[in-house]
Amino acid sequence: MQIRVYNTLTRELEEFKPSNGNNVRAYVCGLTVYADMHIGHARTYIAFDSIFRYLRSRGYPVKYVQNITDIDDKIIDKALAEGVNPAKLTSNYIQRMIEDQEILGLMRPDEYPKVSEYIPQIISAVQSLMDKGHAYPAGGNVYFRVKSFQDYGRLSRQDLDRLTKHRIRLDECKEDPLDFAVWKNVSDDSLSFESPWGRGRPGWHIECSVMAQALLGDEIDIHGGALDLVFPHHENEIAQSQALTGRPFVKYWLHTGFLYSSGEKMSKSLGNIMSVRDFLAEYDADTLRLFVLQTHYRSQINYDKDHILAAGNAVERLRQFKQRLSKATGQQGGRDDRIGEAAEELKRGFHEAMSEDFNTPNALSVLFTKVRKINTLLDEGDQAPGSIRHAREVFSEVTGILGLALDAEADIPDDVLGSIAERDRLRAEKRWDEADKIRDTLSRNGFRLVDGPDGSTRAERA
Repeated sequence: MQIRVYNTLTRELEEFKPSNGNNVRAYVCGLTVYADMHIGHARTYIAFDSIFRYLRSRGYPVKYVQNITDIDDKIIDKALAEGVNPAKLTSNYIQRMIEDQEILGLMRPDEYPKVSEYIPQIISAVQSLMDKGHAYPAGGNVYFRVKSFQDYGRLSRQDLDRLTKHRIRLDECKEDPLDFAVWKNVSDDSLSFESPWGRGRPGWHIECSVMAQALLGDEIDIHGGALDLVFPHHENEIAQSQALTGRPFVKYWLHTGFLYSSGEKMSKSLGNIMSVRDFLAEYDADTLRLFVLQTHYRSQINYDKDHILAAGNAVERLRQFKQRLSKATGQQGGRDDRIGEAAEELKRGFHEAMSEDFNTPNALSVLFTKVRKINTLLDEGDQAPGSIRHAREVFSEVTGILGLALDAEADIPDDVLGSIAERDRLRAEKRWDEADKIRDTLSRNGFRLVDGPDGSTRAERA
């Protein structure tokens, strides 16, 4: 089954063909470590986690690099405000970031390169850009000469003439208002380094170009990040990298949509963020994952409590199904293979959805449809044991690709799970009185049912 991906560079769905056989080289822009990871960041990392899990399941070995920006003006400002050493500040937030990613069940990247570890390579790259005529020193800084790179603006569809008209010349040292710093003159703090142009530190964009090429080579297959990085960050990465090598930098550019809260993009600058830690104090990691994956990675997500609660109810439904399926054995000599057939339909439908630009909403729709079907079949009995084993394997494969742990918080007896499945069927048929009788019976036996707005039901011990 062919995999197609949407390439921001071409604005088209393209067949996925890595440059080196099946080996995938992937780079996703990481955090600037002066604060905790928030759920807007988590949206991006969960999306790429599911993408890379899927590619690996299809036989594509993925080398995944996620950088850490540990040199930045915001870090200096935060360290000064808190009266701590910048290196101590960043070390603390790096550790917290890794802990958060582990709790979210994100696969650890193969590399977590830090800017501070690549200063010599960055200085060498800046010098090479100058030697090739793409950069120039001015006022202690070094700037990239934007108009020396013919394809500038192709990724973001920016028109250079219009950009020039709207760009205020803040730095009189620049040859052109569009030029950007690859090395900044800084001499009064601990995050500065000796260079041929005096003490300073790297510009924001050059770090990713250098680290990506150092760890993945001159040409990489996937470069990812949030949509707000398309311009100027990723546009500038392309200009620097291709000016250095003369070769295409990235084959497929993938970008995640924004996370909105009350109609505004969630961001530190607006002060409307929620940290991953604050979220996990109230909900679990699977709830955040399902909330994110219910929306296509390129689309915006609107964060509100009702959507989170609905995601939590859906997760609980999957947990209870997993528990029920794990205990089901089938009938010795049973000949009914419809559960196995439903499992095959799940596998096929899931891969059809994921192979079309990693469409997790469609994949989840298939999953929940087949869960309902298998639950109904489990009620009927006479199921072949091999059929149930196959369903367990497929369910584990699919939820594993989605990164859902589905660890049960409380053991719900099989007969209760069966009653819930029967009640769901009655509700779907609008046989409300019979459904209410099941609810009342379970309540008398110590189980409270919580119905979600999406039609899902979870059981809690009263």
